[in-house]
Amino acid sequence: MRPFFRSKDSLPAGPAGGADAHWIEHRIFLVGVWIKGLAGLVEAIGGALALAVNPTLLRSFVLFLTAPELAEDPSDLVANFLRRSIRHYSGNVQLFTGVYLVAHGVIKIGLVVGLLREKLWAYPLSLWFVAAFVLYQSYRFAHTHSAWLLFLTAFDLGVMALIWREYRWQERRLHADSPPP
Repeated sequence: MRPFFRSKDSLPAGPAGGADAHWIEHRIFLVGVWIKGLAGLVEAIGGALALAVNPTLLRSFVLFLTAPELAEDPSDLVANFLRRSIRHYSGNVQLFTGVYLVAHGVIKIGLVVGLLREKLWAYPLSLWFVAAFVLYQSYRFAHTHSAWLLFLTAFDLGVMALIWREYRWQERRLHADSPPP
């Protein structure tokens, strides 16, 4: 098994500055992948919690939490958003949300482990997975105009570019290491 972190010395010599440039790019790639992995862990835990918490209890908790804020400021955006959201939180929504978050989180964690272990299969699979979410996020942005979705999509596109470049680098390295037939 290869280590999760390569030292600068382990990179092959390339064109002027090639190894140094790739080493820096590889570090940025690792940061992006670790962020995706942590997000997957949070999603999986959040999904498990969504499945475990009774919708009535959650509704009561949100009402309890937002009542003082709305008494002070009836137009509070966050409190009103939470109340509107919880109004539509049924058993079916709970099941969909929980299963979606757990599945998405577990898949993301699996892909991150594959990328960190430099498994070639993980690169194209990760690209397809992230591309599907970029398309979905773009669709949602067209309806919501959410700055958060725009930021998330830009981050995902950057991670995709890094995954692609790292994949190409891994392929070149693999072919350079293989003996001629």
